[in-house]
Amino acid sequence: MEFGKLCSWEKQGNRVVFQFEKRTGRVEILTPEIFNVFSGVVSEEHRSKAIEGDKSVAVDFTAAEADGVVEISTDAVTARIYDDFKVDFYKADGTVLCRDYRGSRKICAGLSDELKALKEAEGHSVEEQRTEAVEVVKQLEGDEAFYGLGDKTGFMDKRGYEYVMWNTDDPAPQMDNFKSLYKSIPFFITLHKNAVFGLFYDNTYRSCFDMGKESEEYYWYGAADGNLDYYLIAGESMPEVLGNYTYLTGTVPVPQKWTLGYHQCRWSYMSEEEIRDVVSHMRECGIPCDAIHLDIDYMDHYKVFTWTPDKERYPDPEKMIADLAKDGIKIITIIDPGVKLEEGYSVYDKGVENGYFATTPEGEIYVNAVWPGDAVYPDFGKKEVRDWWGENQQFLVDKGVRGVWNDMNEPASFRGELPQDVVFTDEDEKSDHARMHNVYGHNMAKATYEGLKQRDGRRPFVITRACYAGTQKYSTAWTGDNHSIWAHLQMAIPQLCNLGMSGMSFVGTDVGGFGSDCTKELMCRWVEVGCFSPLFRNHSAIGTRYQEPWRFDQETVDIYRKAAQLRYHLIPYYYDLFFTGEKTGLPIMRSLVLHYEKDEVAKECNTEFLAGPNLLAAPVVTQGDRKKMVYLPAGTWYDYWTGEKISGDQGQWILRDAPLDTCPLYVKAGAVLPVWPKQNYVGEKDTNQVLMLEVYPGEGSWDHFQDDGESFAYRDGVYNQYHCELKDGKLTVSCVHDGYEKHYQRVQVHCLGKTFEAELKDGACCVEL
Repeated sequence: MEFGKLCSWEKQGNRVVFQFEKRTGRVEILTPEIFNVFSGVVSEEHRSKAIEGDKSVAVDFTAAEADGVVEISTDAVTARIYDDFKVDFYKADGTVLCRDYRGSRKICAGLSDELKALKEAEGHSVEEQRTEAVEVVKQLEGDEAFYGLGDKTGFMDKRGYEYVMWNTDDPAPQMDNFKSLYKSIPFFITLHKNAVFGLFYDNTYRSCFDMGKESEEYYWYGAADGNLDYYLIAGESMPEVLGNYTYLTGTVPVPQKWTLGYHQCRWSYMSEEEIRDVVSHMRECGIPCDAIHLDIDYMDHYKVFTWTPDKERYPDPEKMIADLAKDGIKIITIIDPGVKLEEGYSVYDKGVENGYFATTPEGEIYVNAVWPGDAVYPDFGKKEVRDWWGENQQFLVDKGVRGVWNDMNEPASFRGELPQDVVFTDEDEKSDHARMHNVYGHNMAKATYEGLKQRDGRRPFVITRACYAGTQKYSTAWTGDNHSIWAHLQMAIPQLCNLGMSGMSFVGTDVGGFGSDCTKELMCRWVEVGCFSPLFRNHSAIGTRYQEPWRFDQETVDIYRKAAQLRYHLIPYYYDLFFTGEKTGLPIMRSLVLHYEKDEVAKECNTEFLAGPNLLAAPVVTQGDRKKMVYLPAGTWYDYWTGEKISGDQGQWILRDAPLDTCPLYVKAGAVLPVWPKQNYVGEKDTNQVLMLEVYPGEGSWDHFQDDGESFAYRDGVYNQYHCELKDGKLTVSCVHDGYEKHYQRVQVHCLGKTFEAELKDGACCVEL
């Protein structure tokens, strides 16, 4: 995009509008820390799918021109706008945040036709470096580290890599060189030595993020089409930047409490008998479990919103679901977007009758293929289509289904990718696949969430494979079709942590790996990561080894039980993290750098992570290792398993024994962890009488929440909040918000092998440790 020289400018409310020689642009000040840079190409306004509602607030700012440069300043950020719509950003004290690069991109010369033919003959990629219709090139200041960008492959810091935002269903083993996966979240956090900020490029077309791969002088973003539309998001720390980003795009709503338990899945459990057998084994083995997921084979010939009529396989689905519910098991069913092309099938007929499916440019319903064969694609960009899709959730609700798993929603297709010109709708105007591809899964998740919310009433549990920025408001997610290989266990940590730093905090991987065959050792090590992942689900593909722990040996069962029981022990802690996360946008699973951004080791730490601010997990992710080099940031930490105290004014490495049944785990001094007793599923035991706390000497505080665990009443104040303060060897607990009818009667405190109890009188008590 060329702008030319700056001709004039004027303030218009919270916007400063610039007229250049060739086009207009504007800078909008939403908050003192959030600036939007915009120039319309396909629309004069944002038409954002990620940002809902007006996020601008009244902001005091100044705008003045000197020597042809317009300077816009709040009390937090200064933007300087130059000819050709170059924009540089600074902190209020003058520290550089980011500056537009003034040179030209150093695009390498392409291959000759002869070399291309040779490479193609051997099966090599011939993708060339490219320019895009919309480009922003930022100068590298020298010490940047980049985090976020969704679930891209590779390591925590994305410096030196290139990625593509184009939701892609590729079941091959994804490695570091994969540029695109199932999700497009065009947001990243940049960490300098002296500053931190985020950039969110809100453009749904195919886009590229080169994070210094092409040159050590700059990093660049480019989109194939659409508007120039990006947000500079400032803050004094990484958590503040993330909080400002999720202020824009939304935070994760508090989930139903049972969803934080263990989920078991397989493509596919083929019958009621097989499902009951899995549940029976879970209970016999003492492995807690709350959910069984049903893959595509429960349907009638893969037709969505149907159940197979095969009475030998499923004699009475409603009775099965009701019976399992009595044992604490909830059923979650997969739903794909592809609707079978079959006259007489009500979902198809209704969609045809009302014009709900995507069409060719000539006006015919577009047909591709997925699991049911010939299939058509709902046009989720239309509100009436989303409403209709929501109505279809009633079929599942009536059967007692408790969650919906959206898959294949990139959208996937078996006869080649949907052409770019397939006609979709963008709310009130015609659009095409090129613009709507990356938000197809987002709109499907939104339709599912709103449909379940209206028909079930409880907090919807939706899982999606494909998403866009902002999908966190509607759905949890998993990282898609991984494999049972050590590289994918190793990748799980940076992948989930970067999703968390992209606003998606309710996420997980397929524990054990989806494709390929899992080994015993890999399964044991993966569950030691999975039990800390926000979404804790084991899933494997048809034709691969079954991954239920008893399919291996007794040692695997014992190790699996230990990990799953630890997860259930910590569910109250995780639930509190979600409660505060809805307000702050902070994730549950966190890279060390999120809390220790000045620590050079934390910046590159790929093999350990924090669960909230107080737990540090350092799992073994390499075959054969029985010791682990653990990095502990500065401060005092306690070994969770032994109680050993480890202190240091600086970060330090320690060598920790890590037999197959042990994930090294450390607790920050001053931590107060709400915990539960052993149970087979969430709700099996009454946990509303005794507030159980694990406490580690030091100074700290914690806010614990108590509510019904499933309704939206908490948003109306129907919850209790207990503030716990640990100081001078005393723990004080006080109810600072009283809005829920059930109250804890007493507190049970566990501190390094000692147990203390006290009654809560008028919601308060003090325990001397």
